[in-house]
Amino acid sequence: MGAAAVPGRTAPDGSPYPDRSQPTFEREIRRMFGHIAERYDWFDHVASVGNDFLWRPRALAALDRFRRGAAPPRRVLDLGCGTGDLARQVARRYPRAEVVAADFTAPMLANARARNRRAPEGRRIGLARATAMRLPFADGSFDLVTNAFVARNLRDLPLAFGEIRRVLRAGGALLTLEITEPTSPAFSALFHAYFDRVVPALGSLVASTGPYRYLPESLRALPPRPVLLEMIRSAGFPRVAARSQSLGIVTAFLGEAAPPPSRSA
Repeated sequence: MGAAAVPGRTAPDGSPYPDRSQPTFEREIRRMFGHIAERYDWFDHVASVGNDFLWRPRALAALDRFRRGAAPPRRVLDLGCGTGDLARQVARRYPRAEVVAADFTAPMLANARARNRRAPEGRRIGLARATAMRLPFADGSFDLVTNAFVARNLRDLPLAFGEIRRVLRAGGALLTLEITEPTSPAFSALFHAYFDRVVPALGSLVASTGPYRYLPESLRALPPRPVLLEMIRSAGFPRVAARSQSLGIVTAFLGEAAPPPSRSA
């Protein structure tokens, strides 16, 4: 008889509550995002008190400063695209670029497809179902890889950054936007009072206690900024930078892909 499947953790209201310590973690992350897909955008607007409208454009501006002097990207991958917000902003910012928006959750991709139909730039966005751990793209396929609020949900960050480096051409760039620990200890106390208590309580109002209890847990699992930068550097990005916003609540991690190692004759 085969081994029994390990059950996923579930919150009292029945919503998914991913447990990073379990072998089912990736499956539960997929189930969680499927559960919140329909209300993902508006809940983020409410929970962030509208700041999420600013974070992505500011991160893209930081990316442009980081890439200053480089040619505009021709092909961009937005990884873990969710409902496609960042992918559409990328398409607007780089009007000559082909954008591929990838996610491993079917309901999120369905929402992205519907939103893309309503946006003029949506015609230049292709959709793909993919996980960051095993990207179905050829080496050097992209000039730019972006992702927003994805890194906390990945079990193996070095593997994911290695895959991103593989699909980037030499000189290509990476933007990883993520929730991070505030830089001020005083503000950090206020932030965690809200993030660890109020946000999960808001989630309970829409029968999503599990996903929004998981949210502060996922931040605690994210490496500190210097460690995350070193992971990116070690994956093949010799030039890296971190640019924080909103007193450190979010940080844009930036990297430039190194040329491939030379092969001896």
